[in-house]
Order: sequence, then structure tokens, then C-alpha cells
Amino acid sequence: MKPLGPIPPGFAALDGELAIGGRKVCALVKEAGGTPLFVYSRALIDARMAALRAAMPARLKIHYAMKANPFAPLLEHMADLVDGLDIASGGELAMARAAGFTPREISFAGPGKTDAELTAAIRQGVTINLESAGEARRALALGTALGVTPRLAIRVNPDFELRGSGMKMGGGAKPFGVDEGAVAPLAREIIAAGAVWRGLHIYTGSQALDAGAVIEMQGNVLDVAARLTQAIGAPLVHLNMGGGFGIPYFDKDQPLDIAAVGAALQERFASLLPELQDTEIAIELGRFLVGEAGVYLTRIVDRKESHGQVFLVCDGGLHHQLAASGNFGTVVRRNYPLAIATRFDALAEEEASVVGCLCTPLDRLAEQAQLPRADVGDLVAVFCAGAYGASASPSAFLGQGPAREMLV
Repeated sequence: MKPLGPIPPGFAALDGELAIGGRKVCALVKEAGGTPLFVYSRALIDARMAALRAAMPARLKIHYAMKANPFAPLLEHMADLVDGLDIASGGELAMARAAGFTPREISFAGPGKTDAELTAAIRQGVTINLESAGEARRALALGTALGVTPRLAIRVNPDFELRGSGMKMGGGAKPFGVDEGAVAPLAREIIAAGAVWRGLHIYTGSQALDAGAVIEMQGNVLDVAARLTQAIGAPLVHLNMGGGFGIPYFDKDQPLDIAAVGAALQERFASLLPELQDTEIAIELGRFLVGEAGVYLTRIVDRKESHGQVFLVCDGGLHHQLAASGNFGTVVRRNYPLAIATRFDALAEEEASVVGCLCTPLDRLAEQAQLPRADVGDLVAVFCAGAYGASASPSAFLGQGPAREMLV
């Protein structure tokens, strides 16, 4: 038996069936036209944002990292909740504008930006978080050719990383950002060239559940920002401190203590160095804002036994939920939170593995899990599906196509 991850708070049974936003999942599936289906809860997103605002200092801006989930109705909802948006491609820029975000609310990070992407960002007045000296000089040249002054910031690759993060994006040799020691000369070059200096972006890692590690990281970011501002010799207009806030996916995972993180950050804000007193400071979060608000629903199409083991075969799988299958950077495969949605309040009766419809042994949604007995026609719910699900999975694999999505 392999334990399942913890089901996030906010979900309950209605007449024995999982309900999302007060509606039974069978009704939602019928409305959507079938399975597989991602359902995202407005109420859970709103509650997460309210809790975060209450925990963090009032001065702190909150940005949404749209790579976590770019579903258009969800993105439009986020436009009313957050202070800014962080994108990583020209395609995301187009989606962000369509969702109602203004250029001044958008910052564009990511290595490998093409000239076409830089041109679109410069023309629209988006802040570009530069990843290299070469990218900086391309942006300056493109701005000159367009007759538009670019709004430029520098993404810093600091000399430290976020302890315990699931994905490290700072410290050591990285494709992301400008090495800390090279930032000040490049910033002075950008300012001298007449660009609008927008500040620093320091993102070190993601999916951290240890409040102490996040607090340490944020303190290091503020120290680095102050040092670099002194060396640059110009006011720091904006500081994006990155994110790193994780959510519990696996057995024994505990939620991040955002009250402790917020209290420590408030204490740091009370004693900021002069260089940062007037700086606008933001964090960027993706999965923490939307991850636990999403559920992936898939229907059991076959029940079989092989060598004494039960397999529940579904019409969904890793082509929509790559992370839940254990194939999105996980070293040791562990079970996500999962339930039989049509028997949500039933007790476990058997050990079963939940697998997808793809012709590969990698397509596993749960392995040797304790579950209520389920049969053909029952719905399976995979939780923590609101981030890095539909848009981060190979939906075209084996010609399966994308899942349905809805915001309720």
C-alpha cells in the first residue's frame, strides 16, 4: 500500500458525491460535455488570496505567475485579484492582454526571448526582465529601431538558492538571470543607454514548504537587492522577490506557514536599508494561488485484475496530469491526493492502482492506493490539479487531445 497525498481543505461530499463550488461533480461533468475535465473553484482561489493578503505586509504586492495556469476564464478572474502578472512568452503576453491585464501590470521573464517577443513587449510597454547581457543589448537595439524607450529590469542569478525547493532556479551555473557579480555594470549600461530602469527580479526556486527556508531566502533577496542598488548607484524602482511558496502534494507534507513568513517579512520591512525604503516590492506566486483550487475528473472505463492486483483504467491520464503521474521532475514517484469522486465519503475497501488510457507504463495516477471499491462509470478526482496540469502536460500524445476545463 502506498499512501495518498492530503486532500486540500474546502472540499466536501454532497449526497455522498464530491462537490465543487456547491455542485456535484456528475452535474459538472454533464454540463461540460464529458470527461476528462479540469474544474477550478473561484471560491477557493478567492479564499487563498484573502488569507495571503491577511498574512503578508500591506506594502507587499502580489503577482500571479501565469505559467501555473493560463486558462482564460481563470486568468480573467485573477486580473481582479492580483497586483501584477508575470509571463514567460509572447503567447502568454497575448493571453494576458486578452484577459484584461494592462502592459504596466505585466513583466516578462524567461531565457531565449526572440526578437519578435521582445519587439511586442517593448512596443506595448511591458517590463522585460533581462536574462543576459546579450538580451539587454538586443532589447536596447530593438527599442531604438522602434523609436520606443524599453522598460527594462534585470533578473539576478544570486549566489544562494532556496533551501528545500522542488525546483532550484538560482545559485551556481544557471540559464536563468545574470550572475550577481555582473548585474551592476549591466544595469549602469542600461541606464546610460536611456532605457526606463525598472529594477530587479530575483527568483531562486519553487515548491518550498519550510517557512524557515522561505524566510531565509527572502532575507537574502532583500540583502542582495540593497547591495546591488548601492553598486548601481540609481534608485531601485521595483523588486520582484520571486516566490517559492509550495503546496502539500504528498503524504506527510504540511502546509507552508504563511503567517510566520508574513510576520518575518513585516519585521524586515520595518528595518529596510535606505536603498529600499521607497522600492515597490512584490512576490510572484503561481501554484500557491491556484494549485489547490483545481480538480481533475476522469471516468473509469475498465476494471481489471492482473496477478492479484486491481487496476482502475480511466479515460484520462498523464497527457493531462503529467505531474500526478510522477513524470514532471519527481525523483521518487509518490501518490497525489486522489479519491473516488462518486463515492467521496465511502470508506476504503481495497487496494487499487489508478491508471490512464495511454499505451505506456508511465501512465499512472495512483499506485497501490487504499480506495473505496470503484467500478466502470465511477469518477476519479485528482486534487492539486489547478497548477501545471492542462497546459503543462502532453495533451497531443497518442492523439488524445486536450481535457475540458471550467471555472465554477
